[in-house]
Amino acid sequence: MNTENKIPYYSLNNYLKDTFSMKVYKVSVDGGFTCPNRDGKIDTRGCIFCSAGGSGEFAQSRSMSITEQINAGKKLILNKLPKNKPFGLIAYFQAFTNTYADIRTLTAKYEEAINHPEVVAVSIATRPDCINEEIVALLSKLNKKKPIWVELGLQTIHEETAKYIRRGYSLDVFEKAVSMLKRAEVEIITHVILGLPKESKNQMLETVEYVGKSGSTGIKLQLLHVLKETDLEKEYITGNFEVLSEQDYVNLVCDSVKLLPPHMVIHRMTGDGDKKLLVAPLWSADKKHVINELSKYLYPVSKNETNS
Repeated sequence: MNTENKIPYYSLNNYLKDTFSMKVYKVSVDGGFTCPNRDGKIDTRGCIFCSAGGSGEFAQSRSMSITEQINAGKKLILNKLPKNKPFGLIAYFQAFTNTYADIRTLTAKYEEAINHPEVVAVSIATRPDCINEEIVALLSKLNKKKPIWVELGLQTIHEETAKYIRRGYSLDVFEKAVSMLKRAEVEIITHVILGLPKESKNQMLETVEYVGKSGSTGIKLQLLHVLKETDLEKEYITGNFEVLSEQDYVNLVCDSVKLLPPHMVIHRMTGDGDKKLLVAPLWSADKKHVINELSKYLYPVSKNETNS
């Protein structure tokens, strides 16, 4: 672990430096998948907070091939980089449920991403109930070529909240998926949403602490975003819950960091809601300001440092 910057947690930035020894960027791709919470297998409405794009608003068009999408994302990155500076890409299958297809389709999509010369790892966002032994065997095989990360949408450990947000599976399903992926030595990144309706601060921290002990290798802390044309928007407009203030969120993240083991990689402390869709909290649209506020608490500057 890189402790050079003396930060109180293991950041994604440091993890990438330790692992790849170069600057690495994520490129979101849309594999053309759907979700059992949308196609009728579990439900047709999706999770209460999920946008029409299945959280893939920043991906390229699914009408393009995986290679074309990666190249389009690469082009945007190259525009920001000095010439001849080495870099790597993480192909991020983000939209909807990216293990929800037959094994032949999954193999073709993943291998196309892995075979891209600039791709150094592949990250696959999915649901724990869409992980099985056949899929894990595929991921294990591909993991020998380039690192495979699996991002599991847990959000909360509290069953009442899980039912409210229409998650569609119980906690033991998550635990089974983690167990299978651990045996295959695949990196596991667990998503947690802070600010879910009717959850107390203690309940949110209980979820974070659980993830820290779950066997996951990484965590994403995500602020609850209320997005247009979701059922969560209807709940918000009718006054059924309030969103977190910026200060409350900063305090929650700082308390969360203290609960996590030092080896766990924190992949995200806040999130980017599509500004065209964001209803609340509007303060979250200024991501740079939120990160600066978090830094004040996570990287306190001593008087000696200030005066030097």
